[in-house]
Amino acid sequence: MSDFVTGANAARHEMQKLFTETPLQKNEYLSKRYGAEIYLKREDLSPVRSYKIRGAFNAIRKHLDAHSGQVRFVCASAGNHAQGVAYVCRHFGVKGVVFMPITTPEQKIEKTRVFGGEAVEIRLTGDYFDDTLKSAQAFCAAEKAVFLSPFDDDDVIEGQASVAVELLQQMSEAIDMVILPVGGGGLAAGVVTYLHALSPKTEFRFIEPLGGASLAAALALGGPVTLPKVDSFVDGAAVARIGVRTFQALKDIDPAKVLSAPEDRICVTILELLNIEGMVLEPAGALAIDALRDLGAEIAGKRVVCIASGGNFDFERLPEVKERALKFSGRKKYFILRFPQRPGALKEFLDVLGPDDDITRFEYLKKSARNFGSVLIGIEARNPADFPAICARMDQAGMTYQDITDNEALSQFLI
Repeated sequence: MSDFVTGANAARHEMQKLFTETPLQKNEYLSKRYGAEIYLKREDLSPVRSYKIRGAFNAIRKHLDAHSGQVRFVCASAGNHAQGVAYVCRHFGVKGVVFMPITTPEQKIEKTRVFGGEAVEIRLTGDYFDDTLKSAQAFCAAEKAVFLSPFDDDDVIEGQASVAVELLQQMSEAIDMVILPVGGGGLAAGVVTYLHALSPKTEFRFIEPLGGASLAAALALGGPVTLPKVDSFVDGAAVARIGVRTFQALKDIDPAKVLSAPEDRICVTILELLNIEGMVLEPAGALAIDALRDLGAEIAGKRVVCIASGGNFDFERLPEVKERALKFSGRKKYFILRFPQRPGALKEFLDVLGPDDDITRFEYLKKSARNFGSVLIGIEARNPADFPAICARMDQAGMTYQDITDNEALSQFLI
């Protein structure tokens, strides 16, 4: 048995003092939909609602075992890693300093404060995470504190592998495939390394957000690279550069097994799980389940495990998630319409809509004494197939309009 397997087993054994295993649940809805046995590993049900507590626990535990004397642990995070570190610091009765960007939502700050209690100090610094990280690392150097990486650390990777330890204990039959979300790569590196040793026939698929595909970029160029731009919507996995250590564990995987999920499509998955299954998942937590859409015949008849990696969802984001899901599904569109400024014009426009179509936004962009003005109109349809007919009726009525739904610059500015 390899040292890594032994270490991961020891990590899980010690974790039992902090929390019980997270459930592995067969999901009948997804199983029927995809013609497979779909199981969800519910890391969203850990004490901090994500798997990040595992790596933090193992790194802090091993440091305390190896060193005597007082020590402070430091991390830079605006989310799940911060909460995991805070929870573990309080468990061990050690001091922690959590650096968070000034722009961090108050809800995340408060949750970290609750988990850490008096053991943790929170410092808000920097408008952007890179600035926050530099401050945390400078503090560590000056104070001789211990920096806790969110993923690029051997002990953190070993701790995340405890997910795989539990999988093999919970599943009596062979696992055909495990679908892993990838951000910095800590979870994927740990699970893959462990299962390669003890379940070598298990296949893997990896899923990244389209706007943060750092693993795919690293595989293409043979090493970690920094993405020039990252879409921060999937904040738990939107990482510009995969870790050096994590990439070492993943460098030999087939690039064809690395998938990317459009951010708007992830929103569809979040809403489906919320409305049908009552599951509350953050965007990164829904990644592995969203990947099922791309696998189709590959998973038919197989036993598949999706890692639901986190459930720290801020419900203030729900309107945005719904908006993005409707747009991706083709059920909502935005138009700029040249609209006559006279009584009855709106009533005439309503004639172009079908019985199941709804106006969700109507706003004059420019008001003047002119005969025509520009209007921003949002239309929601029950069926995406309704929109060609709506556009045809606008054409027939001689209306001048522009569909700006997929115009990112205009959508961000106007919507």
